[in-house]
Amino acid sequence: VGSEIVARATPDGYTLLMVSASIAVNPSLVRKLPYDTERDFAPVGMVAGGPYLMVVHPGVPAKSVSEFITWAKAQNGRVDFASTGNGSPPHLAAELLKTTANISMQHVPYKGGGAVLPDLIAGRVQMFFGSIATLKPHVDSGRLRAIGMSTQKRASSMPEVPTFIESGLKSYEVNGWYGLFTTAKTSAAIISKLNATLQQALNDADTRAQFARNGLDPLPGSAEDFARLMKEELAKWAKVVKAAGIKAE
Repeated sequence: VGSEIVARATPDGYTLLMVSASIAVNPSLVRKLPYDTERDFAPVGMVAGGPYLMVVHPGVPAKSVSEFITWAKAQNGRVDFASTGNGSPPHLAAELLKTTANISMQHVPYKGGGAVLPDLIAGRVQMFFGSIATLKPHVDSGRLRAIGMSTQKRASSMPEVPTFIESGLKSYEVNGWYGLFTTAKTSAAIISKLNATLQQALNDADTRAQFARNGLDPLPGSAEDFARLMKEELAKWAKVVKAAGIKAE
């Protein structure tokens, strides 16, 4: 509903849309959106992003990405991974891992992260991708084991956990980013002013500290940088959704 309001708003720079990376997935996942993602929005800039942390139940013998892949292949498809719903970022992160590493796993969708954790900690599902803020306490307590970070760089809050790229999957990257859009046909001058103000906010020490507490890093950059990212993400997730045959709930 919020996206549709922005898509139909007057292009004066006063109606903005804060989005997650899911906006790049929805065109492939949802048959009839009330707007055209590429036509109806103008990128203002990226805001923040962070990795998804892959964790397993301690009963899984793997302690690294390569060990998990070897173990999963030996299970002949008898590996269950949890997600927060069909087409959710944790689901897509795992589906991308399946295709990148050529492994077979079974998807078990839940209604939100709160429903996942009891079954994951109990060992009823073996693997899950989630946020650092949600999973780190359970890793620190030993109830879950951290396997890999989904971004190019390690997370400052868990520097001991290697990335998938470091672990040998050179093409694997998933960034849980957030960005700012406005209405299409907004003038370049207005977008430039909005982006300049956004950059000031991203350099604010309190803002950066708040991001860090939530496992996020600021992502400064131009509107053009964000437009390029969106184009790449739309193409990337379209392939994953098609290959996995994912349909929106």
